[in-house]
Amino acid sequence: MLADIAENAYAAGAYAGVGVILMILSFGILDLLTPGKLRSQLWTERNRNAGILVGSNMLAVAVIVTAAIVASEGRLLEGLTYTAVYSAIGLIVMAVTFLVIDLLTPGNLGELLVHPETHPAVWVQGVAHIGVSIIVAASIL
Repeated sequence: MLADIAENAYAAGAYAGVGVILMILSFGILDLLTPGKLRSQLWTERNRNAGILVGSNMLAVAVIVTAAIVASEGRLLEGLTYTAVYSAIGLIVMAVTFLVIDLLTPGNLGELLVHPETHPAVWVQGVAHIGVSIIVAASIL
């Protein structure tokens, strides 16, 4: 029993570590896609649009990581590999989705993100990111 607890704790720590790294990477990608400093938009300017988009991306990464854990069926190395590969796919597709929605809609999505008033387009983008993560997660399972 103690051996199982130790093994499971190790796996939980490994997945949590990889998940946090992927969330940081996700934040960095969003920061590159949007004008200004995203960190400042969130914590200094308390911008709701930035919060909606960053929050949806964090949830999207968590959905993919969770699916990778379930798909690994207790095989840690396989699960961590699934997590890295499928999360990379998810992050790339989410970035492409951001660019496509920005291209196909009026205005500049990045500019809307830094606007002080909440904009519906940011909600659409956030839900698109969650949708992408569900599709990627389903492909693993």
